[in-house]
Amino acid sequence: MFKNYLKIAWRNLMKSKVFSLINILGLTIGITVCMMIFLYINNEYSFDNFHKKGKNIYRVMRGYDATKPRVAYLSGPYATSLLNEYPNDIKAAVRVQAGSGLITIDNQSFREPELLTADSGFFNLFSYKLLKGDPSTVLKEPGSIVLTESAAKKYFGNADPMGKIVKVDKTLTLKVTGIAADAPVNSHLSFNVIIPFSNYYNEQWFKGWLAHNHFVYVELNDHTDVAALQKKFPAFMDKYVGDVLAHFGRKFDLALTPLRDIYFEPTSPFDNSKHGEKSVVYIFLSIAALILLIASINFMNLSTVRAGDRSKEVGLRKVMGALRTQLIWQFIAESMLLVIISCILSLGLLSILMPAYSNLLGYPLSIPWGKAPLYLFLLSVIIVVGFLAGSYPAFVLSAFAPIESLKGKLRLGKGGSLFRHVLVVIQFSISVFLVIGTIAIVKQLNYVKNKSLGYDKEQSLTVQINNDDLYTNRETFRRELLANSTVSSVSFMSGEPGGFFDTQVYDVEGKNEKWYCRTEFTDFDCVKTLGLKIIAGRDFSRSFSTDSSEAAIINRTAATELGLTPEQAIGKWVKNTIRDSTRRRIVGVLEDFNFLSLKQKMDPLLVTPGNDHRVAVIKIKPGNVTAGVEATRRAYKTVAPDYPFEYNFLDDQFSRLYKKDIRQRSIITIFSGLAIFIACLGLFGLASFTAAKRTKEIGVRKVLGSSVSNIVVLLSKDLLKPVLIANLIAIPLGYWAMHNWLESFAYRTALPWWLFLLAAGLGVVVALLTVSAQAVKAAVANPITSLRSE
Repeated sequence: MFKNYLKIAWRNLMKSKVFSLINILGLTIGITVCMMIFLYINNEYSFDNFHKKGKNIYRVMRGYDATKPRVAYLSGPYATSLLNEYPNDIKAAVRVQAGSGLITIDNQSFREPELLTADSGFFNLFSYKLLKGDPSTVLKEPGSIVLTESAAKKYFGNADPMGKIVKVDKTLTLKVTGIAADAPVNSHLSFNVIIPFSNYYNEQWFKGWLAHNHFVYVELNDHTDVAALQKKFPAFMDKYVGDVLAHFGRKFDLALTPLRDIYFEPTSPFDNSKHGEKSVVYIFLSIAALILLIASINFMNLSTVRAGDRSKEVGLRKVMGALRTQLIWQFIAESMLLVIISCILSLGLLSILMPAYSNLLGYPLSIPWGKAPLYLFLLSVIIVVGFLAGSYPAFVLSAFAPIESLKGKLRLGKGGSLFRHVLVVIQFSISVFLVIGTIAIVKQLNYVKNKSLGYDKEQSLTVQINNDDLYTNRETFRRELLANSTVSSVSFMSGEPGGFFDTQVYDVEGKNEKWYCRTEFTDFDCVKTLGLKIIAGRDFSRSFSTDSSEAAIINRTAATELGLTPEQAIGKWVKNTIRDSTRRRIVGVLEDFNFLSLKQKMDPLLVTPGNDHRVAVIKIKPGNVTAGVEATRRAYKTVAPDYPFEYNFLDDQFSRLYKKDIRQRSIITIFSGLAIFIACLGLFGLASFTAAKRTKEIGVRKVLGSSVSNIVVLLSKDLLKPVLIANLIAIPLGYWAMHNWLESFAYRTALPWWLFLLAAGLGVVVALLTVSAQAVKAAVANPITSLRSE
């Protein structure tokens, strides 16, 4: 039965090739976009959800301030102490530290940016696939190392790496004991190399409770009540860490985050694991649904406007004994056939576009041909779109009275016209809404890019101090650089603007409570190198011998938070509860500068001389960038010859901080353009139909003296009215949506009236061009040809 429906449906589609082509083109583009978004969401739906023990795995989180997100880092003793304290609740605990290192094989060295240090139970806890090696023993011995498949090929080519010797950071000599499959791109842990944590068990830093530098994952027993276990953690903290925290004036608590929730946790500077954004997933999902809705509306509209042409067919079928249900299924079969054809074409189009799409996303994405979800998704599209888009035309067409249909006196009435106009309003409301969103996103990112950040980022190099050679010889590195005429100044810092700024705890003069403040540990040249502005007091100076241990500088926000003006803050004392043995006096106050992402509000900042140097910022004199980079490379090779020289420009920090936002802007812009294109396809079809139905009317009007422009206006105005109404709906919705989106930025652009006028104008112009093209074609036709049949 259904096979016969499809045969008839194919013949009917061939009778109306133009309308079928418009529908297939719109649906193909819409389904392709939906599949792109489906693949993105399927990828973003984290691999962490598919670990074999995922439901029982949690990451232990540390809280230090109820107003701030929890921190993922803990110290060495936590894992074993939790296991010992709660043996009935916790089955296993694994520590994981993410970092980088120097890999040396024979005489060749490589910097490995994704190196994990983990306990021996890593592969037993997680479901990362081992291609070679035993999960239970592969990290058991300190002298072991596991490489991913890609890393093994990079370091050893086609040779078998098992049993080969690898040196890490010039000090650890390790033997390859396992090869793991590459970590999925949607795992929050990303790695190329894993080495055992047992290499550091006897290190002093590993034994301290306050040396927070790694993650702790626990596997709970099936019967464990998570809420009840978390209620025991305050007692645990008092027992093991209470005295230490009290001594330094700190207070921490612990909580458990399910493994499946980690990937979509808010990104934090205190968590260098990979994160996705759930809000972006929802945005893309909404765009997919809206674009598919636009394509479906095209089908509904074009099917109903052709109702008059098919009325005799319906009447004849009814006279021949066809039941209404049979006619309904016939029209739905046509709809589903059209969607099936579109799905097949969209798979081909998707294959062609995948390389460009992967490049746009910033990571490799492939079509899972062998996976069921892809085909289930396509099946759901065929059923949902085919049935829903075809249902309205099916019920309308099947309801025609056979006598009226065969006489050719069928009239759809104002109700049908009104419904078509409503559908056009929905289409263009969606399109203009997406255009408003695109323009607002572009405007915000341009605002962020061009906003004065309060520091001089031009012609500044950043070199990460990520190895012992550079750290130990950093003063030699400075002298080598300053001896070169192209270098203006050099400063070592714990974090460059946009980088890492730890939160420290301070005692403050006049305050009984502990004060939590972002901190920059630097040298005497930080203010000069970054071009910061002193608004009260002075900069650090080598002329004051006590500045190294007794001076501090704060920003304006810190002074305000302490209830002081910049001038009043000068001379007040502060003391780091852990690092300082004596009090420091505030000698200067800086104007606020954006050392964090512009998505975050300005935090108080305290700058103090210290040795926690993680990055070097090198200021190059104007016009000497190339020579300055080369001078930096030579100086680097002087002090760290075994390590590859890598650098960034400070003004490129924008691209790194907002990389995801920039990519999302590009994708949303493309999808918005496609939404308008699909909507215009439908409008083009309606305009073609209207012009064809009014051919004789146009001929009569031209004979009676109407001009081409009058006829164009006549044909265009009825189709443009829904577009104008759509603007009235889309503008307030667009304002509401973008206002909420901008709330995620602490510093945001305005939403001026011209933005909405531009989006509305663009929608009207595109619609006008689409309709006018057909209107002009009809208006310039020879009236004799139009009236010949009369």
